[in-house]
Amino acid sequence: MMRVSTKGRYALRAMVDLASHGGEQPVARRDIAERQGISADYVAQLFRPLQDAGLVEGVKGPGGGYRLMQRTDTIRARDVVEAVEGPLVLAPCLEACDGPPCPHTGECPTRSLWERLTRKMIEVLEDYTLEDLQAPAQTTELP
Repeated sequence: MMRVSTKGRYALRAMVDLASHGGEQPVARRDIAERQGISADYVAQLFRPLQDAGLVEGVKGPGGGYRLMQRTDTIRARDVVEAVEGPLVLAPCLEACDGPPCPHTGECPTRSLWERLTRKMIEVLEDYTLEDLQAPAQTTELP
């Protein structure tokens, strides 16, 4: 079974949560963790690469937590997933690497399929921003 790991799925959920509950004030990681049903330590682990990617900022001290570094309409699902998962490719032969290339690259009958499927997956992840993803979540939340 091919799937995005829990890292990618949880990071995206945590970022949508941050987008939905953030604003100018930082959101405590324990609040994100509680709402999303994951541990606060795992939230911290997920947010490290998101900080490195310039998507979130950690705020220390009382009232600290995390806040978005970009507008919700500019952060794409792809940005979040790639920050925690690395390059999005469905076959190792499509990854840019320093090692020797696959010996079947020139004559591989399935390479074009994996390339096309990878492109389509990236296109879909590019189509969704945090703003797009937070809208459905807000409709189920009552004041």
